[in-house]
Amino acid sequence: MLLVFARSLEPDPRGFGTHEQIGLTPCYFQELTGKVCPLCGGTTAWVHVLRGELVQAVHSNLAATLLCVGAVIGSPWLMWVAAHGRRPRRVPTSRVLLAVASVWLAVAVFDWLRKVLIS
Repeated sequence: MLLVFARSLEPDPRGFGTHEQIGLTPCYFQELTGKVCPLCGGTTAWVHVLRGELVQAVHSNLAATLLCVGAVIGSPWLMWVAAHGRRPRRVPTSRVLLAVASVWLAVAVFDWLRKVLIS
């Protein structure tokens, strides 16, 4: 449902701020500091991914782009699991989940630092 909803939005040309189309307020961190926050561009990235515009998505927010790609890839599998009522044979261990989350967090931080230092 989230993927369908995000697809219905128009990406903001600034690379962030698409969430304002659904009535959410502008980023307070950005208003206060003049710099983007680590989440800025997340909704815009999802909208770009769902339109097949991967370069623009990565430019908006790399970490959010990775999350959206994961949601797009994982959704059919999760629907199959729900329809058949069976758990997967191999469930990721806590160590694997922690490693994936740590890598994603590092990507988010480095992408944010890149944007803050460049602007």
